Amino acid sequence: MYQWDFTPVLANSGILAAGLVNTLKLTGTALAFGVPLGLGLALLRLSRWRMLSLPAGFIVEFFRTTPPLVQLFWFFFALPILVQVEMTPFVAAALTFSIQSAAFFAEVFRAGIVSIDRGQSDAARALGMTGAQSMRRVILPQAVKRMIPAFMERSIELMKTTTLVATISYADLLFQANELAQKTFRPLEVFTVTALIYFTVIYCASLVVHRIERRLAVSGETTVH
Repeated sequence: MYQWDFTPVLANSGILAAGLVNTLKLTGTALAFGVPLGLGLALLRLSRWRMLSLPAGFIVEFFRTTPPLVQLFWFFFALPILVQVEMTPFVAAALTFSIQSAAFFAEVFRAGIVSIDRGQSDAARALGMTGAQSMRRVILPQAVKRMIPAFMERSIELMKTTTLVATISYADLLFQANELAQKTFRPLEVFTVTALIYFTVIYCASLVVHRIERRLAVSGETTVH
């Protein structure tokens, strides 16, 4: 019978805590850049000018369909060769997940904008608003409310995907857990605790998403997925 012993894990809990902070830092950075970039890509995809919509569509589909691990390796190993600039694991990971998140958020934004009745924009223009003003003051405020659950669900998926950065030695939670397992020779205990940490954080975020969805359903708002 295996004798479980969590004492070494608890004694080095600061290592896992530092890894969790780095995971949240990377996730927050990717969201901070991915959301506005995703909005820009969505607006370009909705443009009537094909010279804008086609490149934007290609970027969105490329980063949505290629494996994130391949993207991560390209930014970490290939891009520094092309631009002759040293790339740290954090910068490479932030670039990868910011652009990948932008591609997914672009589709969420596009679906949310398209879901708004065309009469809303027609009414705004009848009041003298330009297309940009109509989008900023009328369409987006309504669309964003519908997109909140989809944004949060994508944020949860993003946090799961960040575990890939351990492959390029970024000290996220999984990387730190692996280091601690080798240090303490207690991989079962270390990875059990790591799984529980991920579960706690992601499950709490999921509860928030479900609560928001229920409130939107009660208020009569449809959500975009």
